[in-house]
Amino acid sequence: MGRSRKARSGQAADAAVVETVDGGLAELMPDRDRPRAWTLLIDGAPQSHVDLDDPAYLSFEYQRRLGHVIDLAAPPGRPLHAVHLGGGAFTLARYVAATRPRSTQQVVERDAALVQLVRRELPLDPGARIRVRSADAREGLAKVPDGWADLVITDVFSGARTPAHLTSTEFLADVRRVLKPGGWYAANLADGPPLAHLRGQIATAAAVFPELALVADAAVLRGKRFGNAVLAGSDRPLPVAELTRLTACDPHPARVEHGRTLRDFTGGAVPVTDVAAVASPPPPPSVFR
Repeated sequence: MGRSRKARSGQAADAAVVETVDGGLAELMPDRDRPRAWTLLIDGAPQSHVDLDDPAYLSFEYQRRLGHVIDLAAPPGRPLHAVHLGGGAFTLARYVAATRPRSTQQVVERDAALVQLVRRELPLDPGARIRVRSADAREGLAKVPDGWADLVITDVFSGARTPAHLTSTEFLADVRRVLKPGGWYAANLADGPPLAHLRGQIATAAAVFPELALVADAAVLRGKRFGNAVLAGSDRPLPVAELTRLTACDPHPARVEHGRTLRDFTGGAVPVTDVAAVASPPPPPSVFR
């Protein structure tokens, strides 16, 4: 088992940390370009990137897009009540704490061994108001009070697939229950051609949230390759123009779809219910090569 010097020592890491967790083989790989930055992989699939010196730095494309949602969820700097379903290395919770001090956050991560590993090797700022609960995402969500959250982010993968019970209208109805009026929901979705899962998830969200926007690489939306898409929903109009501007400035620009164009994109897909829900499709082996 490979081990590194502790990330909290403030010195550059020179070796990976490799441990078996509940979800498989976890690897914390040092970033050679950033002295106290690490990438978390589970069974070879990249999950999170964290820079302990600069938690506002988001390396992964999909995390940058979720970061834009966080930036637009309230006026700059205003604290948020945020729920993160899926913890990984707590990248987005760290981002909220750095960009919106005094925010109160709940992270729900089923993999207790992974939580222990991340807490030990990549410790959270003790002053951040981040509570981490080891539980199933849907069970953890059920414990959040009505109308508590400004923002709910879903980024849950098991074996590189979103579990079926987190893809249904019943699940999203509970998300909306915990959101304040005007609150935001954002989900990291993964799909490839023919995009049946993504289309179904948009239709499912449309049954619960009157306002939606989708952020994704143009090649993914055209069904040319497997990739991530960020779906945002709310009960109030979303700042689509600002979201478009932010994503256009990214190192890898994305498209933002909303309104009629997004409805047409679903191609007649119907909302997914618990009885019909299935996990998202597995990525092709070439994705992580």
